[in-house]
Amino acid sequence: MVFNFALTQGKYKGSSFCLLGRNPIFTNPRELAIVGGTGAFRFSRGYAMLKTYYMDMQTGANTIIEYDVYIRHY
Repeated sequence: MVFNFALTQGKYKGSSFCLLGRNPIFTNPRELAIVGGTGAFRFSRGYAMLKTYYMDMQTGANTIIEYDVYIRHY
């Protein structure tokens, strides 16, 4: 999975970072790597721990996932 987070408010407004990795949705917790970004997060590294709290198995449309993100940026 590749996932880009764009920040729209606060100190890092206009910056983004990118998560990359395997995302087995039924495994809690799971880890994805931060492989870079833009703006304040250019050349950033780190990781995100994901935990699924709820998933609508009928439709797959409604899901609640917690992202704990740890970023080192320069």
